[in-house]
Amino acid sequence: MENLLSHITTPTDLRQLSESQLPQVAKELREFIIDIVSQKEGHLGASLGVIELTVALHYVFDTPNDLLVWDVGHQAYGHKILTERREIFHKYREIDGISGFPKRSESVYDTFGVGHSSTSISAALGMAIASKINGDLEKQHIAVIGDASIASGMAFEGLNHAGVTDANLLVILNDNAMGIDPSVGALKDYLTAVKEGKNPKENNIIKSLNFDYSGPIDGHDLPKLLSELQRLQKIKGPKFLHIITTKGKGLSYAEENQLQFHAPGKFDKLTGKILKPEIENLAPKFQDVFGHTLVELATENKKIVGITPAMPSGSSLKYMMEAFPDRAFDVGIAEQHAVTLAAGMATQGLTVFCNIYSTFLQRAYDQVIHDVAIQNLPVIFCLDRAGFVGEDGATHHGLFDIAYMNCIPNMLIYAPLNEIDLRNILYTSSLGLKHPIAIRYPRGKGEIIDWKQPFSKIEIGKIQTLQEGNKIAILSTGTIGNNVSKAIANTGKSENYSHFHVGWIKPLDIEKLESIFANHSTIITIEEGTINGGLGSTINTFATQNNYKNKIINRGVADSFIEHGTVKQLFELTHLDTLSLTQLFIEINHD
Repeated sequence: MENLLSHITTPTDLRQLSESQLPQVAKELREFIIDIVSQKEGHLGASLGVIELTVALHYVFDTPNDLLVWDVGHQAYGHKILTERREIFHKYREIDGISGFPKRSESVYDTFGVGHSSTSISAALGMAIASKINGDLEKQHIAVIGDASIASGMAFEGLNHAGVTDANLLVILNDNAMGIDPSVGALKDYLTAVKEGKNPKENNIIKSLNFDYSGPIDGHDLPKLLSELQRLQKIKGPKFLHIITTKGKGLSYAEENQLQFHAPGKFDKLTGKILKPEIENLAPKFQDVFGHTLVELATENKKIVGITPAMPSGSSLKYMMEAFPDRAFDVGIAEQHAVTLAAGMATQGLTVFCNIYSTFLQRAYDQVIHDVAIQNLPVIFCLDRAGFVGEDGATHHGLFDIAYMNCIPNMLIYAPLNEIDLRNILYTSSLGLKHPIAIRYPRGKGEIIDWKQPFSKIEIGKIQTLQEGNKIAILSTGTIGNNVSKAIANTGKSENYSHFHVGWIKPLDIEKLESIFANHSTIITIEEGTINGGLGSTINTFATQNNYKNKIINRGVADSFIEHGTVKQLFELTHLDTLSLTQLFIEINHD
């Protein structure tokens, strides 16, 4: 049988086929994705679950003239392959390759840049209103959103507005009962009841918002999808199609283990066995240090609670959810709610650990300021994935947290040097603080195998001296300090360098800084984050305010967005790798 996918470069090519040929295209597209993703890391399950929908959308609608928005973008691999990127798809998520998410600068078919959840409805509605203003009344606007993402407040805001417009908008709910972890909440229960026929249609939530509702239908039944999309294409105003899909569809072991095969890494496509690196780093992931330590602390302190927005596995809060299900909460994709929920708990004397990825806490910035900081509530923000996260790129790097937390009154900021340091700052925070605190730590594994040491309280606001030298002072914050230590050793002149761990970015250790500036001619700041507003800016401000004339060099992320690539590559790109730091230190020493 002739391979059809190899002849499809654009959706126009797809539309030359007969409807009877589309199941074969879907089969080939699914196999193509499995072949490539099995050899690399990437978001597998979500893309497999929407193969039939992807084919149907590009067949029925006139993309790119009709505008298609994918929420989050985990499911967009099939879309990318059908839209001029099949031959380069194998370079997805690689440095200088294509993004793992839809990206406007990459393709005319990527109508909106995504990566965070629940933006598709608002974006597509904005496009639909713009089309009407521009006099284009025939253009179609489609938002595809999952059941986990539609539970977010922003999605409801978009639906609420769309329902009182006559915008030519089609919202497609891809209902598979999964986000990264299983979906949670009352809306999930409602959607389950709808699927099972237990909710009368006259009480339909979506219909009550003035949408033309249809479904639920089988999202893997191509003829049904085609028929319904063709019908909806002719209906004016806001429309809503509810489809039922299976995450990982077409790959039995991905269907059976949907959590693991959301982004499985390399795997054997025949057996489903996950392929581990030949050399296994036995040190723990920072998220697991957080998760296991929190269980230890919660065992002794019954006031401790944990909160995460839809990331119990990714944050390792799952360990506390298993041990203390009444004191650990997955609130779904609802970062704003998570923060204010934590604030409410804190008013009643609970010790609240609110674990949110650094990049996702940006979505709750108002709540951090208004509901936590202004009231000076001692919420403990645990910012996982701080710094570079790798192949997910600009939407997921946690590079701004120091800067966006640094300007907030009452906020403490701490960046641990290693796993033991993380463990101790969690312990210190659990003892009771007078202010909210942000604790930032990276994705992935550390370097210390024997990390589970007795707890030790960390003194607030003190700089730690790692090494005394006589010429150059290096101030680092967070785990990048380990690269600094290695680089100093590599210079062959370690006696010339002092190295200080500025774990406390806020409050600053003013007394220690005065001593550092008085005893060193050159100051170098190193941080895995943006220099603007970060440690570098803070030290520059300190020097200016106190009229110090020392030479100051800031090394971190410049005023630009960092794209996708391995963490190692991104360290090299930003000159934060050990070799680059070694060269910097040698050059400065010779000046």
